[in-house]
Amino acid sequence: MSDNLHSDALQHDTAGQEYLVFTLAAQEYGIDILKVQEIRGYDAQTVTRIANVPSFIKGVTNLRGIIVPIVDMRIKFNLENVQYDHQTVVVILNLKSRVVGIVVDGVSDVLMLQAAQTSAAPQFGTAFTTEYLSGIGTIGERMLILVDVAKLMSIDEIALVEEAVA
Repeated sequence: MSDNLHSDALQHDTAGQEYLVFTLAAQEYGIDILKVQEIRGYDAQTVTRIANVPSFIKGVTNLRGIIVPIVDMRIKFNLENVQYDHQTVVVILNLKSRVVGIVVDGVSDVLMLQAAQTSAAPQFGTAFTTEYLSGIGTIGERMLILVDVAKLMSIDEIALVEEAVA
């Protein structure tokens, strides 16, 4: 029986991790699929703007009775402003006790990455922050920037939203 337990543990170690792949300004990013609650079309009409919050927070929306902050990832990552279109979606994330929506250019697929296909996030010194990047994933010629969604929104940023809507 111990051989079966060892075998199960070994399979778990090599099983890899699934990532939801989304795009921002033609670059592909991956987030842990287990953090994704749902994917919805982006509708600016359903987002209520809030004063005195960082510019990357588009506002909040009511998702089945839960007030959800909506973060525009292009602004958060200092990317050029891209027009919203029919491909633009909001990925609703479940981060511990909080639900947050992120606006992205589109979602392409779900990929399984083995440990050998991922490497640590590059360090750029103090000129560029990589605190919410968990690494780089490669599949053939494809490169994904892996995002640690738990570190994406700081406690202070979430607190600003919660205070504004309270």
